[in-house]
Amino acid sequence: MTPCPAAHWQPRTFILLQLASIVLLASWCLPATKALWHALDVPVFRLLNGSLGHWPAWDFVWALLSTRVSDLLAAVLMLCSLVIGGLVFEKNMLRRALVSFVALLVFTLVVRTLFTRSIDAAGLQHASPSVFLGDGFSLSQAFPWMEDIMEIKDRSSRSFPGDHASVLLLWTAFLSLFTRGKRLLLVWLTGIFLILPRLVAGAHWLSDNLVGGGFVVMQTLAWGYYTAAGHWAYRFLDRLGEPFVRLARKIPVLNRMAILQAEQH
Repeated sequence: MTPCPAAHWQPRTFILLQLASIVLLASWCLPATKALWHALDVPVFRLLNGSLGHWPAWDFVWALLSTRVSDLLAAVLMLCSLVIGGLVFEKNMLRRALVSFVALLVFTLVVRTLFTRSIDAAGLQHASPSVFLGDGFSLSQAFPWMEDIMEIKDRSSRSFPGDHASVLLLWTAFLSLFTRGKRLLLVWLTGIFLILPRLVAGAHWLSDNLVGGGFVVMQTLAWGYYTAAGHWAYRFLDRLGEPFVRLARKIPVLNRMAILQAEQH
């Protein structure tokens, strides 16, 4: 049976996440180990971005996956995993899972804002590989009409941490707490696939996602799921959403959704 999502104080897990996030960030900040990240970042960019420019259809797919429209589709996919019974959570757990994840997104916003400002203040911010190296394949130039209509995310003057990847990694990590076997593998494959477009396009270095996104996610889970603050945030958001739930239950078709049919436990 799938465990019920419930944020609560777990000092051991909280401390482990704090230590892991600090060690990960230190490996990127300290000159000796930062060079290792750079030695990994450049070849990964060359490999992924280097696959572009050979087959127009391949380029088109990655350009489309790098647009705001693709972000919306990713958001719909994440939402479906939290509101459709049987995919990950049982029917009576859906509302708790959804509210818990929304609470984590609030914590992510706070953590990411403070973290980004700290990185900027420390002078550690950098440009994306497409800007820093300046010699990769540009999807926005290859598809100017798509860039004009939907905006292709293939460049950034401030790429650390990977904001897009932070949310996807959080979703992947959160669902990983409640899945096993083939479902766990599917969750991770989906998360990786959704993160890949920005790496292929050159909007982020690999370390932007692994280090920056990883730090944000571990701090978010530490504070938002393994402390009493996470439980308080859940209770507040659950009560805030109660009027909307009662209203939705009165709307035909919408009231058939599993997340609305079951009472919260």
